[in-house]
Amino acid sequence: MRTQNVSLAGKTVLVTGAAGFIGAYLARSLLGRGEVKRVVGLDNLNDYYDVELKRQRLRWIESAAEKSASEWVFVRDDIARERCLEDLFAQHRFNVAVNLAAQAGVRYSIDHPDVYIESNLIGFYRLLEACRHNPVEHLVYASSSSVYGANSSIPYSVGDRTDEPVSLYAATKKSNEMLAHAYAKLYDIPSTGLRFFTVYGPAGRPDMAYFGFADKLRQGKTIEIFNYGNCRRDFTYIDDIVEGILRVMRCAPERRKGEDGLPLPPYRLYNIGNSHPESLTEFVRILGEELVAAGVLDRDFDFAAHQKMVPMQPGDVPVTYADTSPLEADFGFKPDTPLREGLRRFAKWYRDYSA
Repeated sequence: MRTQNVSLAGKTVLVTGAAGFIGAYLARSLLGRGEVKRVVGLDNLNDYYDVELKRQRLRWIESAAEKSASEWVFVRDDIARERCLEDLFAQHRFNVAVNLAAQAGVRYSIDHPDVYIESNLIGFYRLLEACRHNPVEHLVYASSSSVYGANSSIPYSVGDRTDEPVSLYAATKKSNEMLAHAYAKLYDIPSTGLRFFTVYGPAGRPDMAYFGFADKLRQGKTIEIFNYGNCRRDFTYIDDIVEGILRVMRCAPERRKGEDGLPLPPYRLYNIGNSHPESLTEFVRILGEELVAAGVLDRDFDFAAHQKMVPMQPGDVPVTYADTSPLEADFGFKPDTPLREGLRRFAKWYRDYSA
């Protein structure tokens, strides 16, 4: 177990992408604990998907802030804008920064590459520069299981090769890891990258499969199941992701020296996944049952008539599967929310959201 070396008590924390799925849950959790002095959320509220859903998440955060001893500040701005982070760091003197701002999605990157370069590369570079000139105790940032590409070594371990991405999105996430490593080495910025595996839950992203499937089935449309149902995904519930982030935030990588006596970069990577990949056919079956149980779909809904098996889509991979043993060893934590329980919570939320 690693020893906590970053106290959050009375600290100011930056959460980028605060109106996003993971960012909103993290901000709300930090405020709910009342430990930090201030949480500053940054988001540009772009229209990649329904902005009203992002505003709903912000209302959740504001509700938590009203009951919290911690202060909540929301800033609508773009992480890639040259002066954005420079001004924010000068104003708030952040102790810890958590970067969850990114243009997400594999398929969208095929037709909109410029958006990914702007947000995921330039935006992350701006954050690293801000941390360079305004030192933080710990920089935690979101990477992705997509960096493993079509790796045939299962489960995916952080030491596996990740130099053959199959999508631009994956390439930008791998680039984030390399940039963070370089800045940790050159400027002594303690940095931890977290490779998330297929995050799901209430108020998630509408472009994710479970959300899109729910929309189409509710509308009586046909859903497409890629790779003829043979894909397997390591679905990780949002609460498990947030718990992992919170534990990692308190443990910045140690400053050490190598065998040659030279300093090693204070830098680490971890997988955060459920370590229990499910087939898409099983996933759809459970989702359908929970949508029926929640009253979203009728009990006699004909699922077979609303499914179509199709080939693999470009940029996708057949399986994701996280080796989380380093996370378990260092933090005593392993994501373990069962898929059915997570989808049940989503279905109940979705019932109210879509009413």
